[in-house]
Amino acid sequence: MRLKVILPDQILVDEEVKGVVAEAEDGSLGLLPKHIDFVTALVPGIIAFQSAEGEEFLAVDGGILVKCAADVLISTRKAVRSRDLGGLSRTVQEEFEALDEGERKTRSILAKLEADFTRHFLEMRLSG
Repeated sequence: MRLKVILPDQILVDEEVKGVVAEAEDGSLGLLPKHIDFVTALVPGIIAFQSAEGEEFLAVDGGILVKCAADVLISTRKAVRSRDLGGLSRTVQEEFEALDEGERKTRSILAKLEADFTRHFLEMRLSG
């Protein structure tokens, strides 16, 4: 069975696997090569799969999983791959901290833009 994990800017995984375990909105699911075809929404969590090198893990922030014939396609906005589940947890934590810092900076910039817009609007109103 072929697993393909697609991110907005890259293909993270594209290889043969023996099985996939993922977390959908209605619970955990296991996929083997002869599993029926279907589509499901994934929740943020861990996807486990058996590659040629052994068990590997992906942390995903949700997405869509499509099982079609011998292909398992996963589309997600963000994912991190690792063979070490503990290390994956640390990496995900670091990623979230970086995202949080980026969000703080973005919110600060937006607040300044809103304040400038409001100030200019009031100046125009007072002068007119």
